[in-house]
Amino acid sequence: MLKVKNETEQAKVEGGEEMKVLKLTIDLVPETSWYDNLRSKMSNKDWDKLRRSTYAAYDYKCGICGKDNTQLHCHEIWEYDDKKHIQTLKGFIALCVMCHHVKHIGLAGILAGQGQLDFEDVIKHFMKVNNCDEQTFHEHYDDAFEIWNKRSAVKWKVDLKQYESLIQKQES
Repeated sequence: MLKVKNETEQAKVEGGEEMKVLKLTIDLVPETSWYDNLRSKMSNKDWDKLRRSTYAAYDYKCGICGKDNTQLHCHEIWEYDDKKHIQTLKGFIALCVMCHHVKHIGLAGILAGQGQLDFEDVIKHFMKVNNCDEQTFHEHYDDAFEIWNKRSAVKWKVDLKQYESLIQKQES
């Protein structure tokens, strides 16, 4: 059974007595919170500044797999309070395209169904970064979707307080 630690970028896999830390995890935003994020509340110009500063903070490398000289995406890092149903934006990380596909594996599945992405490549990337087998991937995948289903059944309060000044800047 896989245990996901949503407050960090890691998960622990319980395999007998060993505990393996996953560097790359699947992070599914509850359906009830889709498009309710900082990016949607900022101007494109301000989002570009933020994402570029995130890339610089990660030395223009993927913050998970370390790949450099590649296209990067700015990924929002969320923390979930499952009792109070509060989803808090904690920060940002620069991700390569494949790590970002793993994070948003639901969208990756849709793109694969449309012939725009090879889903097997996404799985292989997860296994390579985590130095794990396909069974570990599937256990993590199933657990992530189980959590997503539970979280998607409720309305979340999205907490962007830490970044309020960026939102107000746009509205001025």
